[in-house]
Amino acid sequence: MLVQAKYNETAFPSINRGFNSVFKLGKLSIGLVVPIENYATNSVPSMHAHVERVQLAEKLGFSAVWLRDVPFNVPSFGDAGQLLDPFVYLGLLAGQTSDIALGVASLILPLRHPAHVAKAAASVDQLSGGRLILGIASGDRPEEYPAMNVSYHDRGKLFRESYEYIRRLAGSNPKFDNTFGKAAGNIDMLPKPQNRRLPLLITGSSQQSPSWLAEHGDGWITYPRAQQLQQQFIQQLRDNSQNQSSAPRPVMEPLYIDLDKNPDSLPQPIHLGYKLGINQLCKYLKAREEIGVNHIALNLRFNKRNTEETLAEIADVVLRAFKQKD
Repeated sequence: MLVQAKYNETAFPSINRGFNSVFKLGKLSIGLVVPIENYATNSVPSMHAHVERVQLAEKLGFSAVWLRDVPFNVPSFGDAGQLLDPFVYLGLLAGQTSDIALGVASLILPLRHPAHVAKAAASVDQLSGGRLILGIASGDRPEEYPAMNVSYHDRGKLFRESYEYIRRLAGSNPKFDNTFGKAAGNIDMLPKPQNRRLPLLITGSSQQSPSWLAEHGDGWITYPRAQQLQQQFIQQLRDNSQNQSSAPRPVMEPLYIDLDKNPDSLPQPIHLGYKLGINQLCKYLKAREEIGVNHIALNLRFNKRNTEETLAEIADVVLRAFKQKD
């Protein structure tokens, strides 16, 4: 039987309202990847009723919605994401929702100046009442880097330096000196994020060493793997973190689904996920919870059923089964 690691701590560190509501030690919450629609046959979504569907997700009880950072429509990647710039869109969603966590999975740090990231992220965090969760990554689409005059080869180093820059700006009158710029403590950036810290979740390894990953970030985002491999991956992350005397940190996993009308339909593999019935989805999610996954963001890009009908069924069956008690 697969059993998640045990920790002396009873909760993850408190960061902001969004992070605290989504991530609870030993429990699984469910979110959605935006756009909330089927666009299986086209790289570009329609964005039909996109705000209304985020509002519906909040009403139904999903814990978070997740945007992506896709600067260019790259043919080899085959997915333009939600089209809208994530920070502009987050600003809109902050004003159109009240409780659901607003996430990005993930922002490509080497392709943005960290001063702009820190300013925009802190602004969203303030406007949303502390609901921002920021996934960060080094990027995996080589075609975008020449367009930004950024070295793909150097993206690991740039990721580390951007991360440090963003962390420094959360403090008062910061001092730093790296590739992105330097400050001598005589200027400051406002606003600050709520609680003076942005929740930063590291995607994959982001070209970093295991020891660096163990020491940095407020959580991890990882793609789906076979159950045993995912358990081993999570256990290694947390073992490394404990060796660094770090507090436990949450794990998030995105999952593409195509929800079959037969509730007991067995899983059939699709891109980074499964076509399956609602009861089998519950079984999958429960198994992930047991090995220490704390949040799964469902992606409906390949889902053939009516979107609103699908959301209602997931809410009625899955969210009810995994309803968290504070």
